[in-house]
Amino acid sequence: MYFAALLARTEDGWEASDTELDDVETLSDLTDLAREASVDEDTVLVFIEQEDAWFGVVRVDGEEDPRIYVSNASAAARSSYGEILLTDELLGREPAAEDSIAALEELVGLDGTEDGEPESPDNANNDNTDDDDDGPDPDAVPAGPLGDTGVLSDLGLPEAELLMLRTDVLTEIADALGAAEVLETVR
Repeated sequence: MYFAALLARTEDGWEASDTELDDVETLSDLTDLAREASVDEDTVLVFIEQEDAWFGVVRVDGEEDPRIYVSNASAAARSSYGEILLTDELLGREPAAEDSIAALEELVGLDGTEDGEPESPDNANNDNTDDDDDGPDPDAVPAGPLGDTGVLSDLGLPEAELLMLRTDVLTEIADALGAAEVLETVR
């Protein structure tokens, strides 16, 4: 079960609205959704929570790039909404690295030879499937928090407190921002 909400800062305080993410497929879509809720290009926060498994905060300030924090990246990676937040940049990967890897795999067969090239005697009977020497999996998503831990620092929630949140997270965040009542109206 997911919960998603937008908190938009205005002159009069925070305005909250729940949001459907059914039409959101990319971080750009989510950022556009946040910008539409913005008043005078003020700060908009997008909260996404999957029960107690993970939560994410996306902060959009005007036309700046979004800032992202995910509480548990490995749990979020198993979620369609979490995958939206876990961009190549956030994961420290080269953009479109997966596409490059797929293209290389097409060029080189599973036996390690290029297409049409006969197997060499060295490769012919090499059934060694020991992956221990390969090092860490570059596609692995780290367990635990990932992203901008200072995403809410200037709004009243220091990094250390954000990292310690475990239960009733969105209420705790909204309380620190002075927006608990408005968030509760959309819950």
